[in-house]
Amino acid sequence: MPRQADADSSASDIIDILIEDHKKVSQLFAEFQTIKDRADDAAKQTLVEITCTELVIHSQVEEEFLYPALRDAFDETDLIDEAQVEHTMARQLISELESMQAGDELYDAKFKVLGEYVKHHIEEEQNRIFPKLKSTALDLETLGKDIRQRRDELRSEFGMPDEEFEEDEDDEKNRQAPRQPHHHH
Repeated sequence: MPRQADADSSASDIIDILIEDHKKVSQLFAEFQTIKDRADDAAKQTLVEITCTELVIHSQVEEEFLYPALRDAFDETDLIDEAQVEHTMARQLISELESMQAGDELYDAKFKVLGEYVKHHIEEEQNRIFPKLKSTALDLETLGKDIRQRRDELRSEFGMPDEEFEEDEDDEKNRQAPRQPHHHH
């Protein structure tokens, strides 16, 4: 039964891509919690902007490809509906953060609450939505390619660093400096 093996590996491929995003975002939120009391506003703002951009890209990819595909494949769409609402609420907080400056009242609190939303959302997706991918009749290979391609497209549109920067853990020295985006407000 080669079909099932292919389906499993394609499902895993999609799940890996999305979990990689989840991990990256979780690390950024954690990093903010560790620096928030001692970093200057500029460093905080940079970190918040990077995190928000990552979230926007990730949400958009899921909404364009993953959720519609899953809606077609599942009888029961409550989970997808809830995930969609969580994206909407997260976007609301993101747009509020983007119109604020680090140091504003509630800035840190909003980012922390965004992090809690996202954490809940990630758990729901990984525990309840992703496992269902393996049992759908979707063309997962195409879905995986679309997701990867769209994510890369959006990343370069937003001027985000290439995926590769996470993998080279061994040249720690390059990662000591905070990742500054190339534009200064």
